[in-house]
Amino acid sequence: MPTLGRQNTVIQRLFHIKMALIVHKYGGTSMGSPERIQSVAKRVAKWARAGHQMVVVPSAMSGETNRLLGLAKVLAPSKTTDAYHRELDALAATGEQASSALLAIALQAEGMASVSYAGWQVPIKTNSAFTKARIESIDDKKVRADLAAGKVVIVTGFQGVDPEGNITTLGRGGSDTSAVAVAAAMKAAECLIYTDVDGVYTTDPRVVPEARRLHTVSFEEMLEMASMGSKVLQIRSVEFAGKYKVPLRVLSSFTPWDINIDEEAKSGTLITFEEDEQMEQAIVSGIAFNRDEAKISILGVPDTPGIAYQILGAVADANIEVDIIIQNVSKDGKTDFSFTVHRNDYAKTIDLLKASVLPKLGAQEVVGDTKICKVSIVGIGMRSHVGVASKMFRALSEDGINIQMISTSEIKTSVVIDEKYMELAVRALHKAFDLDQSAA
Repeated sequence: MPTLGRQNTVIQRLFHIKMALIVHKYGGTSMGSPERIQSVAKRVAKWARAGHQMVVVPSAMSGETNRLLGLAKVLAPSKTTDAYHRELDALAATGEQASSALLAIALQAEGMASVSYAGWQVPIKTNSAFTKARIESIDDKKVRADLAAGKVVIVTGFQGVDPEGNITTLGRGGSDTSAVAVAAAMKAAECLIYTDVDGVYTTDPRVVPEARRLHTVSFEEMLEMASMGSKVLQIRSVEFAGKYKVPLRVLSSFTPWDINIDEEAKSGTLITFEEDEQMEQAIVSGIAFNRDEAKISILGVPDTPGIAYQILGAVADANIEVDIIIQNVSKDGKTDFSFTVHRNDYAKTIDLLKASVLPKLGAQEVVGDTKICKVSIVGIGMRSHVGVASKMFRALSEDGINIQMISTSEIKTSVVIDEKYMELAVRALHKAFDLDQSAA
């Protein structure tokens, strides 16, 4: 991605300095009605009038993308939508184009000069993987010229253009990635992600009412939380932020638009690359969970070299992502091989294994379970503290929760358990690691 370049390690976050370049991203709920779009326009105008150069990346209005894709299914009910990927991208991209144009109109009605661009007009260049394209470069000349002319620039999220001129989309949650990519390309002081929550919490407050909002969280922790099931930020946007050192802040768009700008600039949760002493005191920063898991086991697999590749290679070729993997101890030259996939891929994976993998391996059978979930503890403090995993396992055992699979990294431990115990497990772990207590 040659035109993006790496950010300087020292990021300017002094918002009282005039002419800082700031990127705002607004989610679908924030753009969900004319009244909310007006509120967004007033907030953006406030930042612009304070002297900042503003680039805004909005999502489609809440529910619009689902509505558009639903129309496609009505027109082609008997065929897989895979056959129409190019047209689906052209269709889905219109949701963001509409919200961007509406926001530009709202800003102009506020007396603020503004202009909206679709991804292909910037252009945001991607590869040709329809419905899940990846950004390759951004040409920021047009945007910089408009900023220099005193305009607020609105760039559609979620989309770009491939080398053949086709409109592409980045997959669900892709507007977050668009915003981070624009911030990286333009070396923005900060990228503010406005959502319907006021930051990153120790866990979902709907499960644990005592969950606390984190003032700061490290990039590594946020990446693990996103990958383990936290829905606050889309994982590709966090990966992108890490690669290009883009400072992110997650905050709520439902605070009053006229909140003091200095107060707003310090609100929410800052995702940082600097692990200060206070951050290091937190052994575990959060509990993430994911209901969308399914477990698949191949029983009686010959325990020979290359067996894992024969199984997972076929799965990967079918574009199915695998998460936790376990191979049991060999007995009589046979072993059991288990792994997890997204629940939406469960039936496809089972059919694939039964049709092409099982006959070649001579395994006994394939069994599966869709009533599981994954629960994870995440924290950079786990690097320097022993006994964290055992404390996790003890807390679960005291509530009678059986662990089916375990996966670890430097800063996280994940377990697969029966889905019916998920909320109990999250509450038990939140209490065991004192996450309801304010940081020292």
